Amino acid sequence: MLAPPSQGSELADRLQVSPVLRFLLGPAFMQLGTAEDSLPNRLINHHSEIGVIAGSRSINPLFASYFRDANDGKVSVSRAQLHGMKDFIVVPRSHTFIMNSDLVARQTINFLEHGRFRR
Repeated sequence: MLAPPSQGSELADRLQVSPVLRFLLGPAFMQLGTAEDSLPNRLINHHSEIGVIAGSRSINPLFASYFRDANDGKVSVSRAQLHGMKDFIVVPRSHTFIMNSDLVARQTINFLEHGRFRR
């Protein structure tokens, strides 16, 4: 998984207060908050072999300021983690472009071949 809001996103919480943004971002975005009943917090990991790659660099200083800890501008590193995941790694990439990274591609291949990320 690449930069998933596995436990919701603080950014979604923050942006939900604006009726205009709720309209523009739509109902799917409104489900990505950190509340106990949010969609990400209702999902169950059936102990599949899941690897999570989280980003720690933001290209949006305003969005990054909504977080207390390391984040990719949309999801905090700590909330990207999934209970029961097999491996987890943090890369210095932003949420928007994490999938374009050669480093992320190499890490993904390593996980698919060996069941773990390269340290």
